[in-house]
Amino acid sequence: MDERVKELSCLKEIARLAVQPNASLDAVLQQIVMFLPRAWQYPRIAFARIHLDGRSYTTPGFRESPWRLQTAITITGSSRGTVEMCYRRKTPALGKDPFLKEERDLIEAVARQLALVIEQKQVEEDKSTLRLQLLHADRLACIGMLAAGVAHELNEPVGNILGFVQLVQKCPGLPQSARRDLKKIEESSLQARDIIRNLLVFARQTTPAIMRVDLNRIIEDGLLFLEARCAKQGVDLIRRLSPGLPEIMADPAQVNQVVVNLVLNALQSMDGSGRITLLTQSLGKMIALVVEDTGCGMAKSTLDKIFIPFFTTKDVGQGTGLGLPVVHGIVTSHGGTIQVESKVGEGTRFEIRVPVAEPLTPKKKP
Repeated sequence: MDERVKELSCLKEIARLAVQPNASLDAVLQQIVMFLPRAWQYPRIAFARIHLDGRSYTTPGFRESPWRLQTAITITGSSRGTVEMCYRRKTPALGKDPFLKEERDLIEAVARQLALVIEQKQVEEDKSTLRLQLLHADRLACIGMLAAGVAHELNEPVGNILGFVQLVQKCPGLPQSARRDLKKIEESSLQARDIIRNLLVFARQTTPAIMRVDLNRIIEDGLLFLEARCAKQGVDLIRRLSPGLPEIMADPAQVNQVVVNLVLNALQSMDGSGRITLLTQSLGKMIALVVEDTGCGMAKSTLDKIFIPFFTTKDVGQGTGLGLPVVHGIVTSHGGTIQVESKVGEGTRFEIRVPVAEPLTPKKKP
């Protein structure tokens, strides 16, 4: 009767811990593992361990023991880990098999209940992630509409400024100081036009010129304009481009912009010398482009915001916060994905995947 009471109390406590509001799966599993020894015959010398997806949750001082009871945690037909009970030492009361039949039944019941708890928590986390993604997408859509409106309104006056500056520059007899000032106005206007173009790309207000392209060729063309800048800063530009790469369907100008933006972003993350590596490879129906640097890296708080328009860690006047959002917009508009990994002090790795172009259908002979 005592063992049955322990069993029911144990399962009830697991159920209670599982429904704690705002408790993470890690916290719940650690609380459960701390409670488990109480349900066993000799709780004072009992250890417990839950092993899930490569992570372990144990009672303090846990160590391996020959007196051990273990069973698998099975979720949707596959083993994800184990739950384990053991005694730290042998006592006169412990024979060859120190565990009661009820305890063997109990650990099986615990494993089943843990599987339900894990599934429930993962569903909750997936819902939370999806909610954040929807909020992010909605915010991007609103910003995109605003950006498109602002860009269209600014496009005409900036074009007029640029046109009149170029006309004035052709006037004879201009003082040299005036020519220098006009040159600065022209450069600022060109910069403003580039920002407007980026806003329109981000808002997907420009029609891409889609064609079959060789990704390696676009990368090589883009790097021609960046090699001197990398060399001047003491940064090694390393190419690891897989030969014979299948073609992709893309706008070559936009893909070039992706490459240039990522390399410039990597270059700006380095204080002095370093290394930027560009790698391409075929992954079946997808082509991967990896841009990896040995720069300063990013904290998670920064990493979560890098695709938000106008977010930048650069000083005022040093960046618009549009480079990476534009990259994200171009990649997704081409049916691709982009993943980012970064560690502070070690560097950042961007991996882009885009679909391979469908094979050309040979023309039928008349």
